[in-house]
Amino acid sequence: MADILENFIVIEGLDGAGTTTQLKKVSTQLIKKGYNIHNTFEPTDRPIGKLVRDVLAKRFITTPLTLAKLYATDREDHLYNSQDGVIKHINDNEIVISDRYFYSSLAYQGVECDLEVVKSLNNYPHPQILIFIDTPVEECLNRINSRGAEKDIFEHNEFLEKVYNNYIKILKELPEKVTLIKIDGTLSVEKITQTIIGKLNKILK
Repeated sequence: MADILENFIVIEGLDGAGTTTQLKKVSTQLIKKGYNIHNTFEPTDRPIGKLVRDVLAKRFITTPLTLAKLYATDREDHLYNSQDGVIKHINDNEIVISDRYFYSSLAYQGVECDLEVVKSLNNYPHPQILIFIDTPVEECLNRINSRGAEKDIFEHNEFLEKVYNNYIKILKELPEKVTLIKIDGTLSVEKITQTIIGKLNKILK
């Protein structure tokens, strides 16, 4: 039986789906409602996470498997470090909301690496709630292009199509105890936030 971390919420989606935006907006709304919220993200801004970001930004090149291992190691530190780890915050009676988690590794690193190997690297607890912002690849790329910034190593059509297909498979294989909230990512930012909050109100204590 898969381990489930209560009071842990994860937001997932393709690059450009709006996961970071929704992390901020959903957290703000929940705090207004009186919930004790801790925001976090992956890759982290801790030392290993910074290495991951360097690879994504093409500051140095490594193999897909090495990148998968870096992600997994950053994730272990993210969960368990005693200073600012996810589990520490949960034990402090906070609800933790993360922009991305190991589902991103399965979806992204699962394109270029053996998926079973990626799964073995990421044998971590599932969140209580998974929010998936379901956005078409073309829409995500339009948003990425509108930013005007240089694309990272994953932000192109063919790759993201494969990532999207991986996400759909992952969602079908979730443990029953994980509550899935699947949102139409083509809705307005405000409508997405409103929909997520409406569903969370029925779940959170």
